[in-house]
Amino acid sequence: MIDNKSRFTLRVEPELLEKLGYIAEYEGRTKNRELEQLIKRRIREFESEHGEIPAP
Repeated sequence: MIDNKSRFTLRVEPELLEKLGYIAEYEGRTKNRELEQLIKRRIREFESEHGEIPAP
């Protein structure tokens, strides 16, 4: 199966990863999907303050 998703390795303290897992489970998401939601939210916040980031 081919997907078009980029891969990214994240180094983080175990306690933060555990807390992220707790939040993700509470929201019915995987840790990966929870991180994706956080990234999208931050991009929206940034763009609303500074303007749209040009897509490559």
